[in-house]
Amino acid sequence: MTHPTSATSMPGPNQETELLHEQREWLRVTLTSIGDAVITTDTKGFVTFLNPVARSLTGWTQEDAAGVPLESIFKIINEDSRLTVENPATRALREGIVVGLANHTLLISKDGTEYTIDDSAAPIRNAKGEVAGVVLIFRDITERRQQERLVQDTFDYAENIIATLREPFIVLSKDLRVKTANRSFYETFHVSPEETENQFIYDLGNRQWDIPALRTLLEEVLSDHHPVHDYEVKHDFQTIGQKIMRLNARRVRKPGNQSELILLAIEDITERRGAQYALEVSELSYRRLFETAQDAILILDASTGKILDANPFIKRILGYSQNELAGKELWQIGLFKDIGENQIAFRDLREKGYIRYDHLPLETKSGQPVEVEFVSNVYAVDGRKIIQCNIRDITERTRLEQQTREQAEALADLSRRKDEFLAMLSHELRNPLSAIFNALRLLQLQNTENQIQQQARIIIERQMGQLSHLIDDLLEISRITTGRIQLHQERLDLRGIVERAVETVHPLIKRHKHQLSVSPESEPIWLYADPTRLEQVMVNLLNNAAKYTKEGGQIWLTVQAEGDEAVLRVRDTGVGIAPELLPRIFDLFTQADRSLARSEGGLGIGLSVVQRLVEMHRGTVEAYSAGLEQGSEFTVRLPVLVSQARQSQSPPIVPVKQPAQTWRVLVVDDNVDSADSTVMLLQLSGHEVRVAYSGQTALETAVEYQPDFVLLDIGLPEMDGYEVARRLRQYPQLKDVRLIAATGYGQESDRQRTQEAGFDHHLVKPVDVEKLEELMAVLARQSRSAE
Repeated sequence: MTHPTSATSMPGPNQETELLHEQREWLRVTLTSIGDAVITTDTKGFVTFLNPVARSLTGWTQEDAAGVPLESIFKIINEDSRLTVENPATRALREGIVVGLANHTLLISKDGTEYTIDDSAAPIRNAKGEVAGVVLIFRDITERRQQERLVQDTFDYAENIIATLREPFIVLSKDLRVKTANRSFYETFHVSPEETENQFIYDLGNRQWDIPALRTLLEEVLSDHHPVHDYEVKHDFQTIGQKIMRLNARRVRKPGNQSELILLAIEDITERRGAQYALEVSELSYRRLFETAQDAILILDASTGKILDANPFIKRILGYSQNELAGKELWQIGLFKDIGENQIAFRDLREKGYIRYDHLPLETKSGQPVEVEFVSNVYAVDGRKIIQCNIRDITERTRLEQQTREQAEALADLSRRKDEFLAMLSHELRNPLSAIFNALRLLQLQNTENQIQQQARIIIERQMGQLSHLIDDLLEISRITTGRIQLHQERLDLRGIVERAVETVHPLIKRHKHQLSVSPESEPIWLYADPTRLEQVMVNLLNNAAKYTKEGGQIWLTVQAEGDEAVLRVRDTGVGIAPELLPRIFDLFTQADRSLARSEGGLGIGLSVVQRLVEMHRGTVEAYSAGLEQGSEFTVRLPVLVSQARQSQSPPIVPVKQPAQTWRVLVVDDNVDSADSTVMLLQLSGHEVRVAYSGQTALETAVEYQPDFVLLDIGLPEMDGYEVARRLRQYPQLKDVRLIAATGYGQESDRQRTQEAGFDHHLVKPVDVEKLEELMAVLARQSRSAE
C-alpha cells in the first residue's frame, strides 16, 4: 500500500528553488534597506554584492565591483599615520572569525574622497559550517567624529581658560562662609580645601584672615549691592609673610532661588609693588647719574626725533639750556648739517638700533667749533621707544691725537732720513773699500812680497771682510733686530774660525795686557755655518770680555765637542753682570756701564747680534755671572755637521779654478781709484777693459767700444747709473750688452730700482773679481740659451 507525498512534509525541487530565491531576495532587500554599508565576497575575496550605502561610499557600482578583489574597492588607511591598514574582511576570511570595529580608519573612495568609518567583518558559512564568503559592514562616522572633536575642543577650551586663571578667588555665602575656592587660592595661601570650605572667612588660617580692611570691604559689598574694584589690602600672614593684595568683590544671586553669593577675587601684587619700588629707586639713581654725568645726554622721542630731556652738562658743551633744547631736533642745535643729514642718521638708527660718530664737528650756540664723539641707541621705556644720545667733548683728545700723529710722522721722517743717511754712509764707505780691496787683490797677484808683507796683506784682507760686514749691518740695522741676516753657509772646521777670531782680537787683548788662554779641541769639529758670521760671534764675545775686564785680567776660551754639539765658552775675570741686568743682557742697546770709564763699551748691539746669529745657526747662547766683580761666562752651543766618528779628518779638496773666458768690459765709476784698480784686475785676468769716469763718457764709449759687459756704478755725478742704463738700452747696437750694477747701495729697494732700470744683475761693493767673472760666464750662457 502506497501513500501520496504530503505537500507540507518534503518540498519538491521547484519548491526548494523558489524558497532559496525568496530567502536571497529577502536578504538583498534587507541589506539594501539598512543604513550601514554592506559588502559581501566569496571565498577568494572577490566582491559579490554591494548595497546602496556601500556603493555610495566606495563610488563603485554593483556591475563594476562584481568579481573585483575587495582590496581594490575597500581601500582604508590609518587616520593618523596615513598608512594602509589590513582589511578586516581579509582577516575574517583567513581566520574564520568575527573582526570587531576598528578605530581611526579612513576609507578612500574611488574618486579620492575620504570618509571616517568604523567597520567590522564576519565569515559567511554554508549548511556544512564551511566558510563560503565574508560580509563587511561599515558606516560613515565623519559627522560623529566632527561632533566628538567639537565637544573635545570645547572641553579643552574651557579647561584652558580655567587653567589660565592664576589669581586666587573664593565664593562666599551671604553669611560669609566659604562655599568653594580655586586651586590658586590653596597654593598661594598654603591651605587645603578641608581647612577652607564651609569656614567663616575671618576664621581661616587660625584667624589670619581677620583683616580689618577685608571686613570693611565685605560690609560695603553687602550693604549697597555694588561691586568693589581694586581695593588694596596689606597684611602680614604668619605662614607666608607680608602680602599686598588687590581685592575685587561682587555680590551675585544664584538662578532660580533667592540665595546670594559673594565672589571675591584676590590679586597678589606683592612682587609688583616691590618691583615698582625698585624701579623708583633705580629711576632716582638714574636721575642722579643723568644730572651729574660729565657727558652730555639727550633723550629723544623715537617717532618724532624731538628732544624730550637733556642733562645739565649739555650747556657746558653746546651752550644751550635744557629749556632751549626741549622740542627741537638735533640738526636745529648744530649736531647735523641740515635736516637731510638728520633724517639719514635717524634712518640708520632705526634700522640698526645704534649709530656712532667718532669725530663729529659741531658748533656751539655762540658759533664756536667743538669736536665730539656721538653715540646713540634706541630702547623702550614703558612700551615707548626713545633715543638716547651721548655726546662727549673730544677736542682735547683730538688735539693729542693730532699731536701724536705729527710726532709719529716726524719719527717716520727721522727714520727715513736715518735710513737715507746710513745708505749714503754705506755707499761712501764702500767706494774707498772697493779701491782698497782691488789693490789688495793686485798685491795678491804679485810674487815679490816677503813674509811680513804677506802676513800684513792677509790681516788687511781679513779686516776688510769684517769691515764690509759691519757696513752691511750698519746699513740694514733692521735686519739684525728681525733676524733677517742672510747666511752663506758651508762646511768648515770650527778650530779655524777660532784661530782667526783670536788673531782679530789680539791687538785689543795686548793693549789691555790680558792673559788669554785658548783651549781648542784636538780633533776637527765640523759645522755647516757661515764662516764670517761665526767669526763675528766669537770676535764679539772676546771683544766683550776684553772691554769689561780690567788690565791684567784673565780670559779663557775653550772649544770642545759634547755629543752632537760644539760648545764654545768665553770666561773672564771682569766686572761681571748685575743680577737685574742678566735677564736682558742680549737685548739690543743693553750696556753694563755708560760712564766715561766704560767708553769702550760700544753701542750695545754686539751681544744682540751674537744671539741672533747663533739662533740662525740653530744654536743657543747663555750668559752667567755670580754678580758684580765676579766675572762672567758666555756659552755658545752649535749643532755639529755629523758625528765625529763618521767625519773625514781632512777638509775637502778644492779644485783649481780654470781661467775664465775673456770678455770686452766697460768699467764706469767716478771713483778713479776704484775704477782703475778694477780695470787692472780684469786686465790681469785676460779681459779687454776700458774705463769711463762719468755717465756721458760711458754712453759715448759704449757706442764706440761695443762691450760685452758694462760694470756700472750708480752714484755718478750729473747723470746717475739708472739713467745711463736706461739710455744704453735705447741703442739698438747695444741690445745684447749685459749691464751689471756695481754700487755701494745694497738695500732691497736699490736692487728693485736697478732691475727696473734694465740692469741684468746687482753687485754690492767691494766686488770680488772672481765672483764677477763667474757672474759674467753665467749671464753669457743665459744669453746664448735665449738665442
